[in-house]
Amino acid sequence: MLNKDLPISWEEFHRHSKALAWRLLEEGAWKGIIAITRGGLVPAAIMARELEIRMIETLCVASYDHKEQGNIEVLKNTGDIGDGEGWLIVDDLADTGKTAILARKLFPAAHIATVYVKPQGMPTVDTFVMEVSQDTWIHFPWDVELQFAQPIAGKRKNVN
Repeated sequence: MLNKDLPISWEEFHRHSKALAWRLLEEGAWKGIIAITRGGLVPAAIMARELEIRMIETLCVASYDHKEQGNIEVLKNTGDIGDGEGWLIVDDLADTGKTAILARKLFPAAHIATVYVKPQGMPTVDTFVMEVSQDTWIHFPWDVELQFAQPIAGKRKNVN
């Protein structure tokens, strides 16, 4: 299977996060945001500004190295927010949905929103902006440096 690389610029990520805020604006008055760290910190900051939310909590988890998802470990839970009623959980991506499933167990009444979603993660979130294929690896702007990029056709030649 050919893995697809999708580099996202800061401008694109900001635009997509702002589009997510537009979708969430009519959902109601939010008590606060729970940012899933680390990927959810940047979109949570954008959501907080655009939706004028001042209460921010974090759910700190570890599940990825630089290229693969493993077991999820909760490093820090949020403060006392009960079942999450009226709270918005924000992450950058729902890949397999494992993190969102964990968040839903902890806060069953919260609304889960991600900027990007893959097919396996789609059933685990309430709102998202952009779907990508399961074999796409998103390169977020905080994870990349400027360097040569192999043309798509050249990648296919190297696979065969």
